Amino acid sequence: MIAPHRAATPAPITPALTRTVRKAVVPAAGLGTRFLPATKATPKEMLPVVDKPAIQYVVEEAAAAGLDDVLMITGRHKRAIEDHFDQAFELEQALAAKGDAVRLDAVRDPARLANIHHIRQGEPLGLGHAVLCARRHVGHEPFAVLLGDDLIDPRETLLGSMLEVRERYAGSVVALMEVPREQIHLYGCAAVAPTGEEGVVRVTGLVEKPSPETAPSAYAVIGRYVLDPAVFDALDRTPPGRGGEIQLTDALQSLAATGTVHGVVFDGLRYDTGDKGDYLRTVVRLACARDDLGPEFTTWLKGFVAGLEQKEEGERRRSAA
Repeated sequence: MIAPHRAATPAPITPALTRTVRKAVVPAAGLGTRFLPATKATPKEMLPVVDKPAIQYVVEEAAAAGLDDVLMITGRHKRAIEDHFDQAFELEQALAAKGDAVRLDAVRDPARLANIHHIRQGEPLGLGHAVLCARRHVGHEPFAVLLGDDLIDPRETLLGSMLEVRERYAGSVVALMEVPREQIHLYGCAAVAPTGEEGVVRVTGLVEKPSPETAPSAYAVIGRYVLDPAVFDALDRTPPGRGGEIQLTDALQSLAATGTVHGVVFDGLRYDTGDKGDYLRTVVRLACARDDLGPEFTTWLKGFVAGLEQKEEGERRRSAA
């Protein structure tokens, strides 16, 4: 097991460094079928996590790491995402007239996080294709990709650490998390080699959703990437895989073969809002962490759990009688 990355430490700097990362790409074109019927008319990225849509947490993470240009890759029926990150003049005027400064700031905040742009993917042809859609906007600059289903706790600094690693090593950087072997088939999986820097590895290979028996490690690629613009040419050369989709993992595999992909090992708080159970756990965890909601909600939650345990104990006694 490799110790997770904690803070930047001096490392050899390669001569091929490029410009500072300023742009983020957020793919948000998925259909959200696992949350039907809730997502029939509402984008899955707009499902609330406490009192903000899930995608706002992702944009806030990008902004906190200093990325001030965010491109949303959306699809049909995703207009609500565009509206959320735009100004809402009538609502703002109504709140201002009431003197409701708190809610007024909450309504204005999404549009103030960054310069936010939107393009449509057209066809759902995979994550690699979604990244290719950003090519004209990104140009020849390095950029970050943040997947909306993966929420990193706001108290974590994963993306900032990845940007620091990119500055020192150049190339591309992926976020890795050790998962139980029996779950590795749900992720892209990385073969790794040590770099001599704690929590930072060189990625020597990548495979999409391997079986536990054939996986090269237990390190799963999670939804944060800092990519060199060379990834676009790699994606151009990547043929469609399963389901006719272009996989970002396959393109990164070709770059890993040249020694230009590194990984940051993360063991902090991560929430998968693409799964119903994890989505509910995310809401509970983030609500408990809130100063305005946490104390009262935690007290209620403890009482609720205690009541469930008493009910289960009573049922066990009755069945044993």
